[in-house]
Amino acid sequence: MCEQEAVPSHIAANRGWRLLGVQGQLDFSLVGVLAGLTTTLANANVSVFAVSTHETDYLLVQDEAVDRAVAALRAATYMVSGWSS
Repeated sequence: MCEQEAVPSHIAANRGWRLLGVQGQLDFSLVGVLAGLTTTLANANVSVFAVSTHETDYLLVQDEAVDRAVAALRAATYMVSGWSS
């Protein structure tokens, strides 16, 4: 996985994704953060590719669904910063 601009044009790649990241470091004692996010997006009919690291979680959402994803997260009272449609 890398930025799509880094993939040579002759290489097959699944392009057109946006990265949404959970702000800040998540403590290992927290339970259900990713489940809450993905459930919210599933209810909005938004498919995601989830990536978890030892520090935080990331959701990749296809370009055509990113506005719908942000709207669903905001409606569920998640703070979404740095995004305007």
